[in-house]
Amino acid sequence: MQFGLGAGPDVSWMREELTDLGIEELETVEDVDRAMDEYDDGTMLMVINSVCGCAAGNARPGVKIALKESDIQPDHMVTVFAGQDKEATERAREYFSEYPPSSPAFAYFKEGEIKAMIPRHRIEGRTKVEIADDLKMVFKAFDGEEEAEEAEK
Repeated sequence: MQFGLGAGPDVSWMREELTDLGIEELETVEDVDRAMDEYDDGTMLMVINSVCGCAAGNARPGVKIALKESDIQPDHMVTVFAGQDKEATERAREYFSEYPPSSPAFAYFKEGEIKAMIPRHRIEGRTKVEIADDLKMVFKAFDGEEEAEEAEK
């Protein structure tokens, strides 16, 4: 660990745990706005990454398990890094401002609208498998929602 002046500890591996899964990293306000504009069709998982070992240490592996085990995948996947890319994270949180700031966390959008939020208190103290199960439940809950609405008409 580095003390004093400098950039602090290397967190690149924490970023890579997500980007290696094909999750697009949003590092600037412009990145966030572009993603929210471009990915407003279908579903989008936004991972609010964190350095917190007690929660993020299982959140990132939980995403990996959920994506590996689920037949249902988000159409788009993005991540912001709380505490590292502060402006981007603040902007992302504006898109789901009805929820208090939380990291790590997962925000799930459908057609550009927030549909589900898994905040830190649903991550911390849980295993990566339990976190993956929550994510898979969210993926399933909003898959085919439009078809169900059409059938009701």
